[in-house]
Amino acid sequence: MKIIDTHCDALLKLQLTNRKLMFDGNPLSYMDSDKLDTNFQRLQQGGVKVQFFAVFVYPEIPADEKWQHALEQVDLFFTQVVGANPAMKHIRKWEDIDALKEGEIGAVLTLEGADAFGNDLAKLRTLYRLGVLSIGLTWNNANLCADGAGEPRGAGLTLLGKEVVQLNNEHRIFTDVSHLSEKGFWDVMELADYPIASHSNARALCDHPRNLDDKQIQALIGKNGLIHVVFCLEFIKKEKTDVTMRDLIKHIDHLCSLGGAKHIGIGSDFDGISAYMKDLENASKFQNLINELQKHYTESEVEGFACRNFLEHRPGLPAAT
Repeated sequence: MKIIDTHCDALLKLQLTNRKLMFDGNPLSYMDSDKLDTNFQRLQQGGVKVQFFAVFVYPEIPADEKWQHALEQVDLFFTQVVGANPAMKHIRKWEDIDALKEGEIGAVLTLEGADAFGNDLAKLRTLYRLGVLSIGLTWNNANLCADGAGEPRGAGLTLLGKEVVQLNNEHRIFTDVSHLSEKGFWDVMELADYPIASHSNARALCDHPRNLDDKQIQALIGKNGLIHVVFCLEFIKKEKTDVTMRDLIKHIDHLCSLGGAKHIGIGSDFDGISAYMKDLENASKFQNLINELQKHYTESEVEGFACRNFLEHRPGLPAAT
């Protein structure tokens, strides 16, 4: 069964290696490096149809260097991910997914945190032109657009943040709420035409600020949005030991109980996590999750979780019924 995964951090790993800050600076081959959870071979083995690649800049990076760091990751996307692998196809507009041939994998650029462009909307428009199709206003910190989930102040969107959401709407871009403060989330719900939680779970089952409470989940469903479950152990279960796929599926069960069966997807966070569930250690193991889901859900429901729900809720398409 084909998979659409809406979050991984392979570009950050590639950049840190290039800057000799990870893996002793030894070059990583995107094709087959065992240091990359989402290398090309593993995506193929796992049946991935589309993989999203996040551009993420650490908040500690000086403000005048953040744009350069973001561009380095975009360049790695073009040179090492899609440039060096003919079967990896850059998805520049949502309809490109439908043109993928057998054996090809779609690659989507996303931005995790507006820190990269600061308050320079020309830089944001440059990211649109480069093919970024989903933008999360924050990581866990605060920036000029909004407060993140880890910012004690807990403020919502600034005027700039609201302008960015409006621009996302105009360009048929997802606005990603996965790292936002609670107030920021509700501000996005008022404004966004295309909201997504690219990698979040249910707070009712695991009380973590990165997860969504029931009212937030219902609001996303009401806005025709998407909620993609994440594999990070601390977002699945408070006791991080012995976390299993069944624990992850409990989050899917809960989302379904709130009416979200047609809004659920997968946002693994591979290459951004360091601890894994058994039999779900990298992208090559995705079908193990599919097999486990098929014990609890119909074939049609599982296909929805794996890819169809996303395809039916892409920006600019008629609302799914």
